[in-house]
Amino acid sequence: MSEAAPDGGMVVALQANYLEVELDAPSPGTPARLLCTRRTRLNHRGAAVHVGDRVTVEAIDPIQARAVVSAVEPRSSFLVRPPVANASCVLVALAAEQPAFDADQASRFLLTAEQTGLQVQLVLTKCDLLAPEQQLALKQRLEGWGYAPVMVSVQTGLGLDPLRAVLASQAITVLCGPSGVGKSSLINALLPGLALRVGAVSGRLQRGRHTTRHVELHPFSPGARVADTPGFNRPDLPGDARNLEVLFPELRDQLTIHPCRFRDCLHRDEPGCGVSRDWERYGFYRGAVEELLGISRPSRGG
Repeated sequence: MSEAAPDGGMVVALQANYLEVELDAPSPGTPARLLCTRRTRLNHRGAAVHVGDRVTVEAIDPIQARAVVSAVEPRSSFLVRPPVANASCVLVALAAEQPAFDADQASRFLLTAEQTGLQVQLVLTKCDLLAPEQQLALKQRLEGWGYAPVMVSVQTGLGLDPLRAVLASQAITVLCGPSGVGKSSLINALLPGLALRVGAVSGRLQRGRHTTRHVELHPFSPGARVADTPGFNRPDLPGDARNLEVLFPELRDQLTIHPCRFRDCLHRDEPGCGVSRDWERYGFYRGAVEELLGISRPSRGG
């Protein structure tokens, strides 16, 4: 077993109680990817190790491709759901069709992404299922929300090159979105060698089957990795109604130009509020505020 100086690397996957670590500069004869355990002292300190963490490994066994993680470097960022360390960009994938675009669901995913404080990029999948004029209308609609969506189709190749440029510019991009929007198909198109398992969309519920069961980092280009994450269909709203305004780019821009003179205003018809209500997601914003304040009551109807 090697007694050389510790090596640095990144955790790229979790496997039961093991960590898969890619070394930055493996020595000759040492595999680039090692299956690692944690030093006992890390467990005693309660130091959790997650995908994306930069770590130090030692006691490398090049024959068995095993090693031990002895230290974890400080993180630049950490996402709780999915648990990913040191991400720099959140890529929100939504389907243009099959399942049909759902503005409420889309807004919830975008709010969750905005809450991270990281760069947010929106991508619309399955755009080949829309006529060109429908694609343009949906693109312009989302630009009104404050986003510049990348319109893609894995069938025709539409938008894949612009998306590759986005991914290549980020150290770690976390891909998230509802089940069934084609996240695994998208990664397969971008990285054909992976051959990730793809699930069908239920015809009755228009929901996708969960095909990604865990978080794993895939190398995209030198210095850039992409994290595919398990899909889910309805994220919770952020917890604080009073900070909700900063998670809506179109409201954030409006307040930058014309700040509301009331610092604690929630922008829902308060006397003297300077915020316009003439924007598409105002109704969603107001409903979210009232839900978080406990004013609205859940409907018992269908």
